[in-house]
Amino acid sequence: MDVPMLAGTVAAVVFAIANLPMVWKALRTRDVGSYSLGSIGMINAANVVYSLYVFSLPPGPIWLLHSFYLAASAVMLVLCARQRQRRHPHPTSTHRSAGVEIGRARRTDRVRAVKPARLGPWSAADRSVSG
Repeated sequence: MDVPMLAGTVAAVVFAIANLPMVWKALRTRDVGSYSLGSIGMINAANVVYSLYVFSLPPGPIWLLHSFYLAASAVMLVLCARQRQRRHPHPTSTHRSAGVEIGRARRTDRVRAVKPARLGPWSAADRSVSG
């Protein structure tokens, strides 16, 4: 094995090993909330286009590394899409047991705690009107 092939093989193995903890944790916990779905989608699109170049090369370590990246980014995309779908259900979905519409609350339906405005050292509720 010549030096460039050895370097490529070692690099492919190191890059794959470096990415395994991220992918393993995502698969184990199913928590990919810190990842951007748009970013993961762009990575997948770029990997597909880059595949045209990589797989036009003679078989070698780059094929293994790129195949790993294709698989890892596809897994991350599926996990991100599923998590986003669970967090943001379809606006017209209903809860089957109660028949209640979910995911579509109007602003007027939301309850929000409002702190009283403070005017100087006293709040508006503490002031008394002197006559």
